Amino acid sequence: MENNISNEVQSTDGFLYKLGNSFVRRPVFGVLIAFSAVFIVFSVIAPQFLTLASLTGIFSLVAELGIITIGEAFLIISGEFDLSVGGVYALAGTIFVIVSNLTHSTVGLVAALIVGVIIGIINWAVTVKMGLPSFIATLGTMLMTRGGLLAATGGHSIAYRADTVMPVILSKIIANGFRPSHIWFLFIVVLFSFILFKTRYGNWVFATGGEQETARGRGVNTDRVKLINFVICSVLAAFAGCIAISRFKFANVAFGTGYELEAIAAAVIGGTFMFGGYGTITGAALGAFIVSMIRIGLVLSGAPGYFYKFFVGIILIIAAYINNRIRKIWS
Repeated sequence: MENNISNEVQSTDGFLYKLGNSFVRRPVFGVLIAFSAVFIVFSVIAPQFLTLASLTGIFSLVAELGIITIGEAFLIISGEFDLSVGGVYALAGTIFVIVSNLTHSTVGLVAALIVGVIIGIINWAVTVKMGLPSFIATLGTMLMTRGGLLAATGGHSIAYRADTVMPVILSKIIANGFRPSHIWFLFIVVLFSFILFKTRYGNWVFATGGEQETARGRGVNTDRVKLINFVICSVLAAFAGCIAISRFKFANVAFGTGYELEAIAAAVIGGTFMFGGYGTITGAALGAFIVSMIRIGLVLSGAPGYFYKFFVGIILIIAAYINNRIRKIWS
């Protein structure tokens, strides 16, 4: 009798131990700790942080930065990254406004997404076919998009004067501060989580970023995987730019400045390994939430705005260290 009880206890303890190990081994573990810590801190020091207006405001920021972050994380997992997403965000948004004002907002959206496709293909061609590191290739694209947009607009804003179809679909407030962009963000998180973990293509993405030569030896077309992921990254940045324009009702060359670094930081905070082969979409989404919570929380707590990047940098280093340690311990 006592032996049976002892065996049952050991069996239960073993199950809980395995369950705990399984959870800790997940890339999202570190970001959950950081997310909880940031949320609790700002809830205590800034009472307005927990109001519906503040939370929906954070969600609106996440819906734009987070969509970019998902694309960035997807690309990083496959072994590359994209510094041009901020420029694509601004350029696609401007194209969206110009074409929408001349024709119709749905045409403007299509034109903006096509721009994202083209830039994604360019980034892939320069990186994979020309053999340049993605850091250099996409840095060049970022400078080209920003410089070209500045030259074309003279730095002036362009007002959105088209119909309300896309603003209603993308960003107009539904109720109590909630916007369609929040739904779009959640849909994209679910969609790309499914693709990454439940499809053969998701396996190819992990294999391409983790062991590219081995993946090639097993028949994975790693060049095509990177092409698709570069395009996905740029298209999501373009889509996020259109959401922002629909919300602000004007375009400006300064839109999205620094988003490339914030998106990469959010992805890494979310457990994405910078050298590829490791990460989750859910973690990247939570990373975007952390970055956005810091931005809003500092404002509500009365801290100077320039503290924002300082705290993001601290959390980035801590989260990256935690995720790297977990990966080494459990790999």
